[in-house]
Amino acid sequence: MKRIITSIILLASINTFAQTEPLTKEDLAKELQPLKTNIQALQRENSSLKTEIGNLKSQLSNANKSIDSLQMQTQNNSNAISQTANELGIKITATETNANQKISEVDKSLSKNSLYGIIGVLLAILLSGLLYWLLSKRQKTDKTEVVNQLQQTKTELSQESAKLDIQLLDVIEKQLQVADKLNATETAIDHTFHKNSANELQRIANYANTLAPESQEAIALQGSLGRLRNYFNASDYEISDFTGKEYDERIPMKVKETFYEETLRKGSEVISKTLKPQIKFNGKVIQEAEVITKYNN
Repeated sequence: MKRIITSIILLASINTFAQTEPLTKEDLAKELQPLKTNIQALQRENSSLKTEIGNLKSQLSNANKSIDSLQMQTQNNSNAISQTANELGIKITATETNANQKISEVDKSLSKNSLYGIIGVLLAILLSGLLYWLLSKRQKTDKTEVVNQLQQTKTELSQESAKLDIQLLDVIEKQLQVADKLNATETAIDHTFHKNSANELQRIANYANTLAPESQEAIALQGSLGRLRNYFNASDYEISDFTGKEYDERIPMKVKETFYEETLRKGSEVISKTLKPQIKFNGKVIQEAEVITKYNN
């Protein structure tokens, strides 16, 4: 449109110019040539636009056809869904009716038989609970009896062991008397029997420490042990039990085992058990002690 308007304005200008001054054919041809070229270009553009408009109309027609097809397909799908929903509704109704009939039949069956079944189950549960209670009570009774029997057996064994140890201490004392008489006739004294006797005395003392201090067995053992220690002292032997004392590196002894004990005072070490006592004869060590210690760093 802009080109057409420009061409008209140009023609008007030429006409005006022509009125003022006469033009030759050559000049007129030169002036009209650009207009002719512009008109031809406008014609080509117009033809191209017509072609594009035709293509757009064709595409629009195809789009309308596709829309119509989609609308028809959508309507068909809607009809199919509606039909399916109706069929499902019918089936659900039928299924619900059948289920209600079966539930009704089961209810009728249960109403006749379930009462006896429930009573039977309750009786079975009651009997099972009663049986469990009786067995549990019997088990507790048996366990108590077993514990009591074990405790009684332990007490009896402890009493017998104490009696045997007391008899053993008496035998050791008599044998020490014999050994001392033999040593009195020899130039070199043999301490072997005295060492073995002192080690046995320490073993019995460790056992006595495990008994209740007020028990008859403990009192009887401590009496026999004290009597035997006095005999050793009278024979110039000194028996040292370090149990419960602070560990002293200056005292020669062998630490066979040591373990950590958090209840002890920090930085302390205590002898928890004497395995073999220290033995001195006339003030000279003839056997070093063997001990177990406990410590807390």
